[in-house]
Amino acid sequence: MKKLFTGLLLALSCILTAQKAPAKINQPVYDYQTFGCDVRGYFDPAQYKKEEIDGTYKLLYPLASSPFSTLTVFNPKKLDLIRSNYTQLLQQAEKEYVDRKKELNGLKFIDLPIWKQQYEESIRLLESEYQLRKELLMGYSDPQSLRNSKFYNTCAGYIDAMTTSDKQKMYSVWKSLAESQSTGTRDTFNAKWNDQQKDDYALIDLMNAFHNCANHSFRPTTDDDALFQTFEKIFTKLKRDCDEP
Repeated sequence: MKKLFTGLLLALSCILTAQKAPAKINQPVYDYQTFGCDVRGYFDPAQYKKEEIDGTYKLLYPLASSPFSTLTVFNPKKLDLIRSNYTQLLQQAEKEYVDRKKELNGLKFIDLPIWKQQYEESIRLLESEYQLRKELLMGYSDPQSLRNSKFYNTCAGYIDAMTTSDKQKMYSVWKSLAESQSTGTRDTFNAKWNDQQKDDYALIDLMNAFHNCANHSFRPTTDDDALFQTFEKIFTKLKRDCDEP
């Protein structure tokens, strides 16, 4: 009888213990990609919403790239193409700008200062990129328009060379630009210098130099690794599936 009573007590103790044990909760997941890895992050739904995590991730990766189509000009044929399609290219740039701004304005991201700052930086970057794209398109058709450039103070040397009435001054700046580049480009420059469309080649190279100068003037010096490390702190656990090096 004593053994039976002891057994009943043990059974009852096990039942009570099982009832007290918390049920295992399956945490929701957020899948994303970074640096050659597919990543699955597990997060606490009491702290974060999936929509907020998605908006925060988009600030770091998809929406961090430029929304504008590639604009590369290296020869007079492409220059003429841009000049003849100037209006359509401006309309295209405006659409790309409006679409990206709408996407940024619709984001819901995690309410922390670091992500608010990243969002504001994304807006500033978009505005500057759009301004530069318009100036480039107008500059190829009418270099004198660059006199009113937002980036004049930063890139005055290139703008002055493209808008001067003294061609020798333009050639001098163009030649100095070529000499500052790698020696492998000198044969190419000499061919341009002796070409019948010399002025067009000078404008193209100076416009590309202006583009680089202006572009660098507003690019943020963001530590992407630090931002991604902060982003990963959102998750309670991470699983990575990475490409082999």
